[in-house]
Amino acid sequence: MRPGVRLGVDVGKARVGIAVCDRDGVIATPVATIARPDADERTFRILVEEHGAMEVVVGLPLSLNGGDTASTTDAREFALAVAGWIDVPVRLVDERLSTVSAQRALHATGRGTKRSRPVIDQVAAVIILQNALDTERSAGRPPGSVVEPDREG
Repeated sequence: MRPGVRLGVDVGKARVGIAVCDRDGVIATPVATIARPDADERTFRILVEEHGAMEVVVGLPLSLNGGDTASTTDAREFALAVAGWIDVPVRLVDERLSTVSAQRALHATGRGTKRSRPVIDQVAAVIILQNALDTERSAGRPPGSVVEPDREG
């Protein structure tokens, strides 16, 4: 397991959920929900700097059969933008059902969907990051794939 803080990102049409893990990569915790228009270069530079992140993990919402969807394309484009904004690696990891899992977890605590909207994205980011950490720990290698930024433009 590589040591270092990672940021987890759940990309949505309206909001972006952010999570962070401890330096040992053991546990992910929620950080913030950011309105999509505010999830920009300045915001990500601040998040990486504030948390001392060595990597950003972006959830890739594949369909149940593993294919791409409109959300998959959006997440790939968002991850590519983030990779161009910051100086640490960005990884895309499979996040099938993370938002559904987040909604179920919140419902289990008695929170309805309407009241939970601001935190669903954070919980989904926690699930994405925790799954990535657990995968790396069990597989002995980083999860997902690195996004190569286009630094020419």
